[in-house]
Amino acid sequence: MTNQSVNLSPGGPPDTQLPEFDPEAIRLLSVALTVDLDKRRDAVCAVVAKYPTFLDGWASIGDLSDSGIEAYMAYRVGYHRGLDSLRANSWRGSGFVRWRCESNRGFLRCLAGLAKQARIVGEISEAVRCEHFLIQCDPSGEANHLLQ
Repeated sequence: MTNQSVNLSPGGPPDTQLPEFDPEAIRLLSVALTVDLDKRRDAVCAVVAKYPTFLDGWASIGDLSDSGIEAYMAYRVGYHRGLDSLRANSWRGSGFVRWRCESNRGFLRCLAGLAKQARIVGEISEAVRCEHFLIQCDPSGEANHLLQ
């Protein structure tokens, strides 16, 4: 036990906003998402290969993958890349990561996708943990639509 005081913010946990990603990556992803459907996933993968920390890219790969282990893998990589990015931007394991900040959406999409796909592949405890984490990140409910 310590006798040092703990300083709490009167506004609750802090918000973390990820920085905007490279505009060229955003442009390339936008173009890749317009490619014919049978080639779209490969086009998005090419963008992510060039920008491997691009969370919206990982979320898009997950969205374009077959449900189950293939999508689970893409979302899981994006989720872990997102945790790295959050930590690099002052997140310390708690606090809000809100949907209203567009730059946070790639991470939140990966987290929700991981929750859904974990449930599909039978990783129920991981699914529940991710669902709770999504609600903790944005208790406003703005990101809850991702779980549907």
